[in-house]
Amino acid sequence: MINIRPATVWSYLYDLSDARYIYHALSWPQLSYVAEDHKGRVVGYVLAKMEEEPGQVPHGHITSLAVMRNWRRLGIAEKLMTQSQKAMAEAFLAQYVSLHVRKSNRAALQLYRDTLKFTVNDIEKAYYADGEDAYAMRKQLIGEDTSKPKLANGKDLSR
Repeated sequence: MINIRPATVWSYLYDLSDARYIYHALSWPQLSYVAEDHKGRVVGYVLAKMEEEPGQVPHGHITSLAVMRNWRRLGIAEKLMTQSQKAMAEAFLAQYVSLHVRKSNRAALQLYRDTLKFTVNDIEKAYYADGEDAYAMRKQLIGEDTSKPKLANGKDLSR
């Protein structure tokens, strides 16, 4: 049995060397989640944030998604992503969510494109430190047009 719960600063004690974990947990505590096994051990997590660039519609970004190898293909990543996306839309009225994925990561591409219904928005050349390109992917959360804030029922929030 897997339990999905909101992440806390303490969820990331295994990797305090990476300050972004702490920054995300403190800045957007409602967007990141962990999956625990029946003994309370973390077997997966999603680390997410809101992009806060002036002049842009509110949108979320998945910084990191990971599931331990022996817990993969059980729907854990999908549950983590769905919970985070729901929180983005409800708490911040995020119009869409974005992420980057290595062009060579076929398993992740299948998850994002086929299961979670993300689409490739762009290719970012040499995105990763080793020079590999990334697919910049997006999924619409609220409304149809990302140029104006709208709710799923079509109501324009910019008025």
